Amino acid sequence: MSDPWPVTRLRAAMPEGDTVWRTAQRLHQALAGEQVARWDLRWGDLATSDLAGSTTLEVVSRGKHLLHRLDAGLTLHSHLRMEGQWRVEDTASLTVRAVTNPQVRAVVGTARWTAIGLRLGMLDLVPTSQEPTLVGHLGPDVLGPDWAVDLAVANVLGAGVSVGEALLDQRNLAGVGTLWACESLFLERIGPWTPADELGEVATTAVVSRAHRLIDAARHHAVQTSTGSRRRGETSYVHARSGRPCRRCGETVRVAPIGPASRERTMFYCPACQGGLAPTDDGRAQRPLGSSGARGTAYRRG
Repeated sequence: MSDPWPVTRLRAAMPEGDTVWRTAQRLHQALAGEQVARWDLRWGDLATSDLAGSTTLEVVSRGKHLLHRLDAGLTLHSHLRMEGQWRVEDTASLTVRAVTNPQVRAVVGTARWTAIGLRLGMLDLVPTSQEPTLVGHLGPDVLGPDWAVDLAVANVLGAGVSVGEALLDQRNLAGVGTLWACESLFLERIGPWTPADELGEVATTAVVSRAHRLIDAARHHAVQTSTGSRRRGETSYVHARSGRPCRRCGETVRVAPIGPASRERTMFYCPACQGGLAPTDDGRAQRPLGSSGARGTAYRRG
């Protein structure tokens, strides 16, 4: 295998389906077909497992989940959540400091490459035949071979919640996070808090298809963009732009929570382009994210 990268840090600020897909591709490129020389899981009972000597068959993504399949009939499942990342480093250049980092949760190495999982949100080791116990609840994968727009649309329409919340529910379609939900709804001029069952099939198909196109295009690039520009500060229309002018109409982009209490997520939107203030938005002035006193930064952005 040629050297595709000296040190690869497989992480984005908010890992969504495209980022996880790209992570799986890099891990697969580094590990597939190679014998495991180092196996070190630092996660509860998994710390006693030892699969050194086994061979990696493949590493694939399923929505926001990673499935590392081995010829021993087992799958190492991981989820990045908000802070996780997998790094791939040259085994010969691996330092003691890299593997003794207290944030390391997994080390899987071959003679050539070593994958290091840091701050992982989930880690499981299950028989490959039992993968459905971990990912079987997911809807059609936006980037998977099972993608079916008709099924995703039906799931969203029947979710019984707002369209924004329905798009973020991985049981309806897998791989969409707040970035692509916000951008897709803005581009289709749909208010995130609109009840999904009131949208109708045509509008729902449009927003689901838009999300699919955006994610499909983004998976081939390290910088996520919905605008077509990869310059810093120009990559999104509304996401993470609360307190700033809308690129379409010039009004102020806002942020508000969406979803049930204790499990709410962040939704960025333009009231002028998307039907008015959200029911969870008190209408008070919002400073741009990152500025002193900015409101909305406590919401979950994954």
